[in-house]
Amino acid sequence: MRFAAMIVPIYAATQPVMAFVPAILAHDYAIPLAGLGLVYLIGQLANSLLDPIVGALSDRTASRFGRRRPWIAGGGLLFIVGCAMLFFPPDGIGLGWVAGGVLCYYCGASITQTGLLAWSGEISGDYDERTRIAAQITLLSSAALVLTLLLPALADQLRPDDGRLRLTLFGTLVLVTAVPGLLLTLTAWPERQIERATEHHLARFAFRASLKAVFGNPLLLRVLAADAAVTAGQGVRTALLLFVVTIYFGRPEWAAGFFLLQYSFGILAGPIWRPIGQRLGKARAAMLAELSQCAINLALVFLAPQDFALMMALAVAQGLTQGSGNLMLRAMVADVADLHRAQTGEDRVGLYYSVFSVSMKLGGALAFGIALPLVTALGFDAKASTNTPAALHALLLVFALGPALAHLLAATLVARFPLDAARHGELRRRIETPPPAFAPVPEPAE
Repeated sequence: MRFAAMIVPIYAATQPVMAFVPAILAHDYAIPLAGLGLVYLIGQLANSLLDPIVGALSDRTASRFGRRRPWIAGGGLLFIVGCAMLFFPPDGIGLGWVAGGVLCYYCGASITQTGLLAWSGEISGDYDERTRIAAQITLLSSAALVLTLLLPALADQLRPDDGRLRLTLFGTLVLVTAVPGLLLTLTAWPERQIERATEHHLARFAFRASLKAVFGNPLLLRVLAADAAVTAGQGVRTALLLFVVTIYFGRPEWAAGFFLLQYSFGILAGPIWRPIGQRLGKARAAMLAELSQCAINLALVFLAPQDFALMMALAVAQGLTQGSGNLMLRAMVADVADLHRAQTGEDRVGLYYSVFSVSMKLGGALAFGIALPLVTALGFDAKASTNTPAALHALLLVFALGPALAHLLAATLVARFPLDAARHGELRRRIETPPPAFAPVPEPAE
């Protein structure tokens, strides 16, 4: 748990930076919306481009502090500076200040999270222990989201519509957890030493070789595609949930509370699914989790506007399975990296976790880019005082079927995944006692 401490501030900052900071800066600090949109676009692009670069470079970093620690330390400090600039802006700031804060935030978060995820795959070579580590990360990220969602409700009770107070509360939570979190993460666990064979391959690092290590690995591509599908399904639900709750069900008083309800139960998802993953294996547990989420979302199709109590029950079920597929897929990346290392002698765990982060971001971006235009094309108008029954039904169908199909696709992609506990144990024995030259390891049977 100490190792993953830095996860808390990273996830505590994510939603406020995306959902609250732009609106507050525009309303309370008179920052032009067009300029904010451009700055955020540049920040997101830098965020996505940095992931694979940091992953590849951290794989070949050799220092007395380890491979991942220097990147986590530097990224963590950059993240703290960016959050301080965005959550505690002085009066009279301009777009330049915001641009600096956004770039520091996105670059710092990307560097820190990529280094942290790569390190998480190296802490243990044990198949089940990796599931436990991924479950801890899921638990802390869910807890951070719940804490963050409580703050707007607290601000509304103290001073409604006070954007500066909200920024102060968000910033206090992030910085109070970031400074000790960074120290706890950096001192939690010793990094393993890099073997000579690995150092040799790192010395011959090339961009083309990194591309080949990613796109020439069919098992990694399956995991990445499954994770993109999972996050796309989650993104469709997130993009449309407020519209469904406030307009389809006509319950605007639950606009913020519904997210809190679901994420509160999401804290239990990690402890629930960790033993399932250890008993069934990661791939089978991921398949079960995705089929469960598919069934939950399909049930939404049958809800009428008066069935809000059933909607709440399904939200609780959604919370209990929340992130379960991501949890297993995150742990599976390290197993795929072990297979690659046994086959080639190359240690690519940092690179593999970095492209895993990119797949998550890609899935979320696809969700918002498809779901919102689709419901609009089907006749739904978020600004209209009333919508036709057909438009409301179309909103519900996209909200239900989009995630259901995405989770079904993810389950299909991980079905019959060949890296089970027995196969992984064989790989770890080969890695830990390598021959003088790495002999080819046959591909696992599908």
